[in-house]
Amino acid sequence: MTETWDGSRPATDIFASIADPVAWWAERYPAIPALAEGERVMSYGEADARSTRLAATLAERGLAAGDRFYIVGENGFATALSVLAAAKLGAWAIPINARLSSGEIDAIRDHARPKLALYTDSVSDEATAHGARHGAAPVAELDDLGATLAAFGDADPAVDESGEDPADRVAVMIYTSGTTGKPKGVMLTHRNLLFIGARSGDSRRVTPGDRIYGVLPISHVFGLASVYLGNMYMGGRVDLIPRFSAEHALAAIEGGAISLFNGVPQMYARILELTTIRGRALNPGRIRYLSSGGAPLDLGLKRRVEAAFGVPLHNGYGMTETAPTISVTDIDRPRDDDTVGEIIPDVQVRIVGDDGGALPTDMVGEIQVSGPLVMKGYYKAPGETAAVHDGLWFKTGDLGRLNADGLLYVVGRRKELIIRSGFNVYPPEVEAAITLHPDVGLCAVVGRPARDGNEEVVAFIQPVQGRTPSAADLAAFVADKLSAYKRPGRWEFRDSLPATAAGKILKHKLDG
Repeated sequence: MTETWDGSRPATDIFASIADPVAWWAERYPAIPALAEGERVMSYGEADARSTRLAATLAERGLAAGDRFYIVGENGFATALSVLAAAKLGAWAIPINARLSSGEIDAIRDHARPKLALYTDSVSDEATAHGARHGAAPVAELDDLGATLAAFGDADPAVDESGEDPADRVAVMIYTSGTTGKPKGVMLTHRNLLFIGARSGDSRRVTPGDRIYGVLPISHVFGLASVYLGNMYMGGRVDLIPRFSAEHALAAIEGGAISLFNGVPQMYARILELTTIRGRALNPGRIRYLSSGGAPLDLGLKRRVEAAFGVPLHNGYGMTETAPTISVTDIDRPRDDDTVGEIIPDVQVRIVGDDGGALPTDMVGEIQVSGPLVMKGYYKAPGETAAVHDGLWFKTGDLGRLNADGLLYVVGRRKELIIRSGFNVYPPEVEAAITLHPDVGLCAVVGRPARDGNEEVVAFIQPVQGRTPSAADLAAFVADKLSAYKRPGRWEFRDSLPATAAGKILKHKLDG
């Protein structure tokens, strides 16, 4: 009920916990809609109260400050409220996409050593399957959320953060595989997430009259901080969508309820393909803001989307370690080129050459970032943390340039990183799974451009001499080892792969 809203909203940088903005709205405007799952709508007052009850349920089962709390699921009330409940206890939420393979789910669990895990059964069959493997059981207090719980007896001790400013304690840990193929837990503090949430909501001018299509996974930092927390900060309503369907998204947009849509480029491409197939123009309803992130935005796709919707498609840049947003195009000054926008307020960016010195305008070098958005570090990996963050500047590993107007352009990305449908794919992880096959001698995984800015995962295989594995054999072999978006879409077989004298494969010499 937005008619009771008088135009006020919380100031930036006033909260210590990511649960505080919801409580702020609940205290002043409890009837305003906050979250929706299907036909069910939950107000800010209900969301605050329900997350408090969930926190009590978790506390009764031993979850406390500094404990890790695994959330295996997809977007819905259970995932969204669990993040808030963990924050109210001072526990570390670890949201995990249930569509990861069992091996990936278990590897992260073994690294994080959580005390409790919640599985979002009602919105994800995959979550139910993982929960069954982990011994999850129904809990009466969670029946309305469609979730189950599991407790682990081998949990690591709670991390003692009592001596730190509450805002600088870890709120959420997002896992990224890293270039080594081993899981890395990115520790994001309340301050990190609140900083991005406030500025994301403000940059889109979100109000209680807005309704957001929340399909980006809360298990991904874009969906968590920029979309979910960004809109909660400003009083918008987030419709929680478990997984993307072009048909569902188009129906929601044309139905006239959705005012903001945040997606990855491939989502927009699928929506446009659907409109072409059905043979009539897209009706944008009341869409007033579109944004793309999570993968490079092809300029041709950007222009087609803008022509179809009649509004600008805003672009941005960020990474998990920066919670995530570093830059975004301005709502009042939309761009028609491929810039990722202006650096967000209170963040510093410099472009650095090979010698470590700052480069002048329009020179290409490594993008380095400083400000309240930079992660606390990688969990249990101080050496890896120190390698990318000297205490002031975070080294992104991405190449870019800043022009005279302060606009950032990303001209390259971290070595070998593949971005497929908005998700990061790290070749060493894929190669490690493939080379477990007894017929594979050597393997090299690379990304190749596909349609609309997406990338295809291509595997080059050098078979064991005398063996003749097929693409079907290898695809079946890795099916239970890698989540779908990491699996190669193309297999190329070679008698030998180009390599140095030391045996290092020269990926830049691979053809195909």
